[in-house]
Amino acid sequence: MRTHPVLDALQMAGVKMGLERMRSFLAFLGNPQDRYPIVHVAGTNGKGSVCRMAGAMLEAQGFKVGVTTSPHLQAVNERLRLGATPIDDAALDGLLWELADARDRWAAATLEPTDGVPLTWFEMSIAAAWLWFAREQVEVAVVEVGMGGRLDATSVCRPTVTGIVTIGLDHVDQLGPDHASIAAEKAGIVRAGVPLVIGPLPEAALRVVRSIAAERGAPTRTYGVDFDVLGPLDAAHFRGAGGPREGLAVGLSGDHQRVNAAVALELVGLLPPALRVEDAAARVGLARAANPGRIERLAPDLVVDGAHNVDGAQVLAAWLAGLPRDRRRILLLGGGADKDLAAIGATLAPQVDQIWTTRGSHPKARSPFEVAAQLEGLAAPVTPAGPLAEALAAARNGRDLVIVAGSLYLVGDVRDLLGVEPA
Repeated sequence: MRTHPVLDALQMAGVKMGLERMRSFLAFLGNPQDRYPIVHVAGTNGKGSVCRMAGAMLEAQGFKVGVTTSPHLQAVNERLRLGATPIDDAALDGLLWELADARDRWAAATLEPTDGVPLTWFEMSIAAAWLWFAREQVEVAVVEVGMGGRLDATSVCRPTVTGIVTIGLDHVDQLGPDHASIAAEKAGIVRAGVPLVIGPLPEAALRVVRSIAAERGAPTRTYGVDFDVLGPLDAAHFRGAGGPREGLAVGLSGDHQRVNAAVALELVGLLPPALRVEDAAARVGLARAANPGRIERLAPDLVVDGAHNVDGAQVLAAWLAGLPRDRRRILLLGGGADKDLAAIGATLAPQVDQIWTTRGSHPKARSPFEVAAQLEGLAAPVTPAGPLAEALAAARNGRDLVIVAGSLYLVGDVRDLLGVEPA
């Protein structure tokens, strides 16, 4: 995984929720985030796919589009893109060293010595995106929330349209223990008078989001009420703010991507007329959009999927259930200490024949034995299989289907091992 020394130096800062540092630093930089319209997207799952599809449609229409999503799988460049193209190494290097100097000057002028690390890893990466987009004079930016929404570093922006794609149980230590409390955090992106697109949320979450939108005077567009999608993935029919759009093919895998595409279309359809996406561009963008690491087939015998929470595992399980059961399936499962790998394993077990536990390169990844100890009594036998490179080589025999899941970092490691270029 390729990162950068400026960001590496901030790893120990961890997660520090709050907006004052970002507001102050961006003001020092001249508030670059205020120089272009912004599509701001939150959600537990699906928000990255929605951002990729929205960006692809806008790019197909001919607009210069900045897109920032997280996390990256293989290289930090993935977080800063013009359309589908990541920032190149030289531009990123110059940008981050310049920002490091600006950060030090800002901190010396505004912070007390007791404030510690002035910015976190994520805050610096988002500041880089805001500044780069401004310098590249993008016509619109599509921005994925990192965690939550209310206190996320991306929430310093003034969005043109916002979206909440899904609400599930993830990051519960930071965001709250149930759908309602997590929804309240994610609805922190809602702004007065700014349209909010709401995906298919659990009822408790939907009530909270609608209540916050009403309090703030944000008009809402809700999936299944104001917009929807019918038909198969390769010929879907959409109804929404942009009018009916018939027979569009969604390039991303999994039936759930039809709904994500509907959310992306609704977000784009609510942009000002100067940013209108015609049917032809919507068709090209949805078919062309890619989101690596999400039900991605890297070889005929190898599928990778981030699936780092139960909702994500359910999506992967549904996709596997739709495949012919014509060969043995081996699940390579691994992830961090903050993930419910027992629940993820239980969700996927009925769709596989064996579960091999493994460990990628991330320093917080659990050992294969720790993961295996949580998976007792599942429908598929469980075997600790060692580090990822060894486990992957042992599992792949050209006959069986190997599925790697449980962590986006693990998926990035697989892509690196296979020599797949970051995207």
